[in-house]
Amino acid sequence: MGFWEAFYKNKLALTGCAIVLLLFLVSLFAPWFAPYDPGHIDLENVLMAPSLNHLLGTDQLGRDVLSRMIWGARISLKVGFVATGLAIILGTLLGAVAGYYGGWIDAVIMRFVDIMLCFPTFFLILAVIAFLEPSIWNIMIIIGLTGWMGVTRLVRADFISLKERDFVQAARVIGAGDLRIIFVHILPNAMASILVAATLGIAGAILTESALSFLGIGVQPPTPSWGNILTAGKDNIDIAWWLSLYPGLAILMTVVGYNLLGEGIRDALDPRLKK
Repeated sequence: MGFWEAFYKNKLALTGCAIVLLLFLVSLFAPWFAPYDPGHIDLENVLMAPSLNHLLGTDQLGRDVLSRMIWGARISLKVGFVATGLAIILGTLLGAVAGYYGGWIDAVIMRFVDIMLCFPTFFLILAVIAFLEPSIWNIMIIIGLTGWMGVTRLVRADFISLKERDFVQAARVIGAGDLRIIFVHILPNAMASILVAATLGIAGAILTESALSFLGIGVQPPTPSWGNILTAGKDNIDIAWWLSLYPGLAILMTVVGYNLLGEGIRDALDPRLKK
């Protein structure tokens, strides 16, 4: 059974793919989907409940919640892709070097990984942000620099297994250098694990950004983010339930969508599940 056939038979994976695709389209076409300017303040319509004019209500400054959530989806997608991309690049390079060369190089890299894993990632991010300006670029870089350890372990394990295969030995016999063997012969065969890790990592990055914005040290107002919309919901929980419900559901569905997609890709690529 091929990859696409196995993927299409997985209904949960297709559901996750649909959610991810919807998020991407909403983010890409945010200027056309948003009915209002997300930063427009209308003090005559403060904390209005959902209605035909404002489908998801308004916030404490009269801004349309639906418009802010649509633009917030763009922020989430940017954070997810940039932060996860940085983590994947770092993790892949370190894991490839550790798995291919082994010995003291492997020992040094993996001990550094163990040290990084000893620190709770979220609190490490909080500690770093305390010394930096809370901007979206700082958030993306910090999340990326603290999320590469799992990728390193996965890639290292794949390289340890693949470097003894016949096709690698054949490449050495014909005089291929280490860099060519790593990037041309071994790395393409380890892409399945990397792809799954990237998909699941995007969900984690989006969740982390939302938590940081909720605490007030992530994306700063007036830039819309699902996390800072939730902060407004916390401050008005008794009279404006929609400020907490809709952003929370958006975060939930996005994280679930990426997790379902990642699990579906992993199952479709797992040879033990193919018949």
